[in-house]
Amino acid sequence: MREEDYRRLLDDRAWRPERVAQAAAERVRRPHPLGPGQLLIIAADHPARGSLGAGGRPMAMESRPELLDRLVTALERPGVDGVLATPDIVEDLLLLGALHGKLVFGSMNRGGVQGTVFEFDDRFTAYDAESIAAAGLDGGKMLCRIGPDDPATAGTLESCGRAVTRLAGHGLMAMVEPFWSRRVDGHVRHDLSPEAMIHAIAVGQALGATSARTWLKIPVIDDMERVMAATTLPTLLLGGDPAEAPDRVYASWRKALQLPGVRGLVVGRALLYPPDDDVAAAVDTAVGLLEGR
Repeated sequence: MREEDYRRLLDDRAWRPERVAQAAAERVRRPHPLGPGQLLIIAADHPARGSLGAGGRPMAMESRPELLDRLVTALERPGVDGVLATPDIVEDLLLLGALHGKLVFGSMNRGGVQGTVFEFDDRFTAYDAESIAAAGLDGGKMLCRIGPDDPATAGTLESCGRAVTRLAGHGLMAMVEPFWSRRVDGHVRHDLSPEAMIHAIAVGQALGATSARTWLKIPVIDDMERVMAATTLPTLLLGGDPAEAPDRVYASWRKALQLPGVRGLVVGRALLYPPDDDVAAAVDTAVGLLEGR
């Protein structure tokens, strides 16, 4: 991102807010949004929950200009299909002209701020189905953490079910990210065992009045063959923020991408903040793992 682009972005934000709606209306849409090959979506909705760490750096995502620069670099690479983000980031990218021909998924429930006493309360504080449709986006993503010991889960399930129904009513994808989660020493932790993931999928895929436009977003874990057998819904693999060596992570993605029903990757920090900070190379490696590319 050039300095003059950043300065223009700041001026648009301050003096020309109407440019956001104009840029959304002018965005060139993909003629065939979801196919036929596997997708690579860059995720950038972590900051909205106060989750700024990446690759062992607790404040890696603190600089918005740097994050936008990394996002623009990633989106310019051949084979990258789109982005998943909250309104603030989507609108920055729209104003920068970085979303033409890309899929754009709006992140919806970001209320469960990381590390808080209310973290399980995943309220819908960002996009809703109506604003996603009005902005011409391609779908909405929702986090669905199921905490057996936390009563806030009931409200999350109800809200996610309503969002799935409303997105489907607009003919838009509902991307559901289910987890079976508990508090451990005061921190919310996902149970990544196959059994827990299967339980989470069973609940998540049944949300809403129809599952016709529901896609799942799940992590790559052990025994993925068994996990993927738990659903017939299209599934995107969650890249996460791996602590392992990148080559081992990529190998696990490659294996999981070969399973029936897996339709691509949704990766954020692993590609935007790789250990060597070479975003382009990390993205190119991920694109090379996809089938049909």
